[in-house]
This record gives sequence, structure tokens and C-alpha cells, in this order.
Amino acid sequence: MSFIAVVPARMASTRLPDKPLIDICGKPMVVRTAQRARASSASRVVIATDDARIEAAAAAHGFDALLTRGDHPSGTDRLAEVAQRLALDDAAILVNVQGDEPLIEPALIDAVAQLLQRDPQAAMATCASRITRAETLFSPNAVKVVCDAAGRALYFSRSPIPWARDAFAQDPATLPGNLNALHHIGLYAYRAGFLRQFSKLPQGPLERWESLEQLRALENGHAIAVHVTPTHPAAGVDTPEDLERVRRLCASQV
Repeated sequence: MSFIAVVPARMASTRLPDKPLIDICGKPMVVRTAQRARASSASRVVIATDDARIEAAAAAHGFDALLTRGDHPSGTDRLAEVAQRLALDDAAILVNVQGDEPLIEPALIDAVAQLLQRDPQAAMATCASRITRAETLFSPNAVKVVCDAAGRALYFSRSPIPWARDAFAQDPATLPGNLNALHHIGLYAYRAGFLRQFSKLPQGPLERWESLEQLRALENGHAIAVHVTPTHPAAGVDTPEDLERVRRLCASQV
């Protein structure tokens, strides 16, 4: 299996200024994430950024970096520029590893790339884990996904899906034991050819309402394969509290 891991990183963050360069046990966060990607089976790891400071930090720690445009509306659009700049064949697989995921499991990166490689009908692949707590199902901050019998996504939503009508009518605070509700994990694999198409696809009402860019693929008829992992990975870094948690975990592993 051959694939490229791309780590998109941009400076804009209201809660954590200059987030990609925040120190985690002596190294910038984006470098910590890239190191996790390097521990996967990726043939190459590229940090894609719109900031020369991130490009310099990548080079200082031995990582390839591409200085991309600053007007990309999403990380997926930034990956499309990477595919174009690297002149990749349409069949080449790229995995989008978010730059604020310094605890991402290398095996999960491999799994999503392998799934896309095995499913020629899918335009992209992503991951999910089973929901075991009612709070997660009902949280709008936890994105849910429902799949068909072949393991491809039918829909993504911030609302609780699937809705166990009869069970929740009796007890709205308890998950039925057989409810196969899935918590989406924001890790994606794409073929380079689809990335070139994605940036040109029209944004539909579902994407706008849910604020979920993966719905653009579904709305335009492109299949998304979903790998279900037995445990949900550690959360990324979005808040100061997340940062302290990751720093503690990193320090305990040194």
C-alpha cells in the first residue's frame, strides 16, 4: 500500500492563537502530529500550510512542507492544491491528518487508507466508532454517521441519528443496547482525482445547514466508505483544556 499523509495547518484560531506552533513537550503541535503520521505506513508526509513560520518549523524538524494559498475554505481544498502541486496521478491516495491531532494513532491512518484502496467505488473514506453514551448521541458537537449494509455513509449529522423512536419514548436518557450509533472521526482518505473534483463541486444546502463539508460529496453522488474502529481516539486540541491534557499525556510518555 502506498499513500501520502498530508497535515494541513493554518494559524487562524480564536481560542488558541498560533495553534500549530504551540509547544508540546519541546516540539510544535504540528510537528508532533506529523511524527504520528510518519509512524504510519505513509510513503511520504507533507505539511501543507499558508504560513511561512509553519513551513520553517516543518523544515527545522525534517519534514517536507508546501506553502499553499491562504484563501482555502477547508482543509480538503488545501489537499486539492497539494495533489495538484505534486502532480499526483488520479489514483494516488492522500490521507488528511488534521494538524491539531498530536495523539492520532498511526494504525488508524493506515486503516482509512487501506479501506479506500479496497473500495474502488468509494471516492473517499473516513472513520467512526460506536457510541456508548447517550450524552454523545445528543451532543451537537459530536458528529454522527449512519451507514448502509456495505459500510458506506448514508448521512452525517450533528443531530442524534439513528433515532430509536420507541426506545427513546420510554427512556430518553438510555441508549438501546442494539443501537448501532456511530461517532464520526474527522480523518479522511481521498484519491487525488476526486480531490481535484471536490474543490469544484457546488456546496449544497445540507452542507450549509449542518456545517459539514463531507456532505458535499454525498449531495453530489460520491460514495464515502467508513472504517469502524473499536475505540474512539483521543480528542484533538481545540481548547486550552485540551492542550493541557495533551501535554500531560505527552510528558507521561517521555
